Amino acid sequence: MPLDQDPIEEKEMSFLDHLEELRWHVVRSLLAILIFTILAFVYGDWIFNNIIFAPGRVDFPTFRWLCQLGQWLGSEDAFCVKEIPFKVQSRLMTGQFTMHITASVVIGLIVAFPYVAWELWRFVRPGLYTTERRSSKGAVAAVSFLFLTGVLFGYYVMCPMMISFLANYQISDMIVNEFDITSYVGTIVTVVFGSGVLFQLPVVMYFLTKIGIVTPTFLRKSRKHAVIVILIIGAIVTPSADPLSQALISIPLYLLYEISILISSNVVRKKEKEEAEEKLKEQQSAS
Repeated sequence: MPLDQDPIEEKEMSFLDHLEELRWHVVRSLLAILIFTILAFVYGDWIFNNIIFAPGRVDFPTFRWLCQLGQWLGSEDAFCVKEIPFKVQSRLMTGQFTMHITASVVIGLIVAFPYVAWELWRFVRPGLYTTERRSSKGAVAAVSFLFLTGVLFGYYVMCPMMISFLANYQISDMIVNEFDITSYVGTIVTVVFGSGVLFQLPVVMYFLTKIGIVTPTFLRKSRKHAVIVILIIGAIVTPSADPLSQALISIPLYLLYEISILISSNVVRKKEKEEAEEKLKEQQSAS
């Protein structure tokens, strides 16, 4: 085996040593999540008023930007959201307390995600070959960037659009929209966190290509099946199941799928180039 292919780990570790190492990485990750969860719980009033309930108000940045866009296009107030008629109620005795804890845990997960990804990378990194370590450089930054981008997309695009659509949707004047807090917070949490996870698609495809499970040819041939899967995922991630929300998550996912094809193609090209160079070195050594 060439020197540059040697694992970077210098000492042998037993299975139990690996488990012990993994345990401490998991403990540190859970501790980080717990710290941010406690902070989110302590500042729960401010978080609920200024973050969780914010997409349900007409002064939310997304609605202001849409209104400004409509005015710039000369449509006056066509894109302006003037009213979001709904109330949030708690019909369960433990409703508010449960949602306070749920929101705090999810916020703790989101804020601590980059650190958790870094801890996972620290555990995996020593077992990689030198070339694999070089090709995976920046993996933590890429994973964190995509996750936070997905979270911001879910919060600033999907949530306000979905809330506005459902709050203004009315089949009769006799019906008043009064959403339960468990439904409202559960929807926000699912959409925001789910978007962050789904935006990891390019990273997943990168590593699947690296280990030879998928190829760009396979991904291109599977476009039709991918569209169906993306629509199903969109329906799962958006609890409201309205067409607008599904489209808002499905379109970016399809774009990420196309980006994944480009990433997969780049990985295959690099792998073929490395194999060709290695074969050339072997031929030169043999001669």
